[in-house]
Amino acid sequence: MWKGEVVSVHLAPAAAAPMESPDEIRLIEGAGVEGDRYAKGEGTFSKNEGPHREVTLFEQEVMDTIARDQGIQVTGADVRFNIITRGAPLHHLVGKTFRVGGTTLRGVRLNDPCKHLERTVGVPGIADALINRCGLNAEIIAGGAVRPGDPAEEA
Repeated sequence: MWKGEVVSVHLAPAAAAPMESPDEIRLIEGAGVEGDRYAKGEGTFSKNEGPHREVTLFEQEVMDTIARDQGIQVTGADVRFNIITRGAPLHHLVGKTFRVGGTTLRGVRLNDPCKHLERTVGVPGIADALINRCGLNAEIIAGGAVRPGDPAEEA
């Protein structure tokens, strides 16, 4: 059994807009993160519809490893994911249901890094550094609030 925690939460109100890091985000079943570009259908990849666009999660441990091994310093806002976790085995959660804060999520697929991320955040080499470790796209089974410090755990 595993138990992790939420390190930070993020949303961008429009495609390519800077990520905001509020005190909490609200996840809406079937829609995504309230106020986020993908929930509004305005994200760069919004035409790729489906539950895999509802919420994205990324491991703090990956950012720590990139900083240590490649000298690339990135924040949760830089990687443009909604929820940054520590201690949650995201790559093992495809097809599994789990809880984050006051929500229940189901892992849909692993995310693939892209050059768009590199251009948007201006961090050369970030896409290559994220190959095979670029987080999880998830479906919102039960919505609610997620805040830094909230638990991330098995359902």
